[in-house]
Amino acid sequence: MTEQTQLDVLAIFSHPDDAELTMAGTLIKLKALGHRTGIVDLTRGEMGTRGTPEIRAKEALDAARVMGLDARLNLELPDGHITLNEQSRQSVVRALRKYRPAVLFTSHWDDPHPDHAATARIVREAARLATMRRYDEAAGADAIKMPAIAHAVYSRLILPSFIVDVSEFAEQKMEAIHAHASQFYSPESKEPATRIAEKGFLKQIEDRMRYYGSLIGVEAGEPFYVREALNVDDPVALLTRPMNIYS
Repeated sequence: MTEQTQLDVLAIFSHPDDAELTMAGTLIKLKALGHRTGIVDLTRGEMGTRGTPEIRAKEALDAARVMGLDARLNLELPDGHITLNEQSRQSVVRALRKYRPAVLFTSHWDDPHPDHAATARIVREAARLATMRRYDEAAGADAIKMPAIAHAVYSRLILPSFIVDVSEFAEQKMEAIHAHASQFYSPESKEPATRIAEKGFLKQIEDRMRYYGSLIGVEAGEPFYVREALNVDDPVALLTRPMNIYS
């Protein structure tokens, strides 16, 4: 897995397991469709109750292999203190200019975790700044074309703009999540309990996929929100796609 590559799709999230929990199925599907995919983690997850930054770094690479990523990069910003400032914007701009993605995925600004909410704002601003030739010019990287941005939906109050059918990839998604073993339930673990380490948490992730899948008539889905208007070439083709649901 090399980091020196142009990507079609880049997911930027706060912590080493965030992308897996929210959209691993989509990343795996996009890879199967022939797209070059990658993840940028803003922090090492060092504020986490369980595990260590070293353990989490290894787990992130293990998960990357499961997902078939072409690149995974950690920006080592301070966990628990992610803020929209010049350091965070510049770090993300440099990652964007390194990978030059056509499509960006990130968290939603209404996410209840403050790091996640801040990450959404950082990514949106950095994506625009990365298109400005004279921003961070001393770093020597060329400006990029503005990528499309989609936000992974966490809050149930956010109505998704679209849902990706990940039915064929749900099992592989859960395998990628399980690669972050230090963070989730294990009867042998002696570490403190956390919300995501509760016995039923990963079943909730599976139930969530089934719920969003049910909205589009498939077994499993992952929801996303797009703030910008979508350019639809053929609305008839879009609106008549088979969906085994009742209005």
